[in-house]
Amino acid sequence: MTPYQMHPLFFPTTTVFVDDSRLFLENLSLQLDPDSAYVLYDAPAKALEAINTQNHGISFAQECFSRYPYREEFSSNNCVIDIDIDKVHHEVYNRNRFAQSSVIVVDYVMPEMSGLEFCRKVQRSGVKKILLTGKADEKLAIRAFNEGLIERFITKNDNAALETLNRMIVELQDEYFAEIGAPLVNMLAAGIYGFLRDAEFAKVFEKIKIERGIVEHYLCCNPEGMLMINAAGVASLLIVCVEDDMQAHYEISLDQGAPQGLLDALSSRKFIPYFWETNGHFDPALTHWQSLLHPVHEVDGQQRYFYTIVDNPQPYLVDPILSHQDYLRQMDANKME
Repeated sequence: MTPYQMHPLFFPTTTVFVDDSRLFLENLSLQLDPDSAYVLYDAPAKALEAINTQNHGISFAQECFSRYPYREEFSSNNCVIDIDIDKVHHEVYNRNRFAQSSVIVVDYVMPEMSGLEFCRKVQRSGVKKILLTGKADEKLAIRAFNEGLIERFITKNDNAALETLNRMIVELQDEYFAEIGAPLVNMLAAGIYGFLRDAEFAKVFEKIKIERGIVEHYLCCNPEGMLMINAAGVASLLIVCVEDDMQAHYEISLDQGAPQGLLDALSSRKFIPYFWETNGHFDPALTHWQSLLHPVHEVDGQQRYFYTIVDNPQPYLVDPILSHQDYLRQMDANKME
């Protein structure tokens, strides 16, 4: 991920490997990152069919946008765009999300069709392509790269080829989600979701993901932040506030006749409330408000951010999800059949 921007959504995808030699593919698979998912094809036509029939891609973020017609000034040339943030984090319930391919690794020399012919026949927008070549084919690979037909190429006889391949897959998967999320970031980052484009906050987010083993995350609202999921499918919620949000919590709680202890906690800026039962704001019925306060951490970026992390947050993940860990187990079981 670029250190300057966070993706509105991210989850591990399945890398597609295409080579006419089944033995080469099987040997290669033994040296791939064990925490990554992959499928092997020794028939290019079958691989193309599988890739081109997948429907997840760059259009996903666009599905979050819709025209909002309930305004007097609405017309075909004048409309308000509604953004459905819930659609982003609901993607976690898509049990096919990990099976989507964002990166293809294809050999250049194949009898049925060349690797470049294969890449030209890939119809899915946004999917990233790595070409495996011999030394003699390097000039062709450079030309294909310059034309934008492929994103990377690796010569098979390079001593560091496998290390480079694993790194490239991670980089390109990241680029794929950067493109998916770009329309959302462009629409949201100027407002309350400014942390999406804040370099300092992005660094903190990367540290949080590493410390907690987060493998997928999804933008969410009310409260604003990120729903984070680890490999075992355990959720945590990153809540992000700015000073205006913190003050609003205090003022609404004051108007609602909150206990002095709660008002003191909010005015200290040392806690962020998660009033999930009452649509995000204090209600006198919340007699257990102490358990809904979470310690604050601060980030000084383009502005000051206050954030906290809520473990096993309600009402998220009320329904079972497929974890990445379970998906990898399913993949391994299928390979044994």
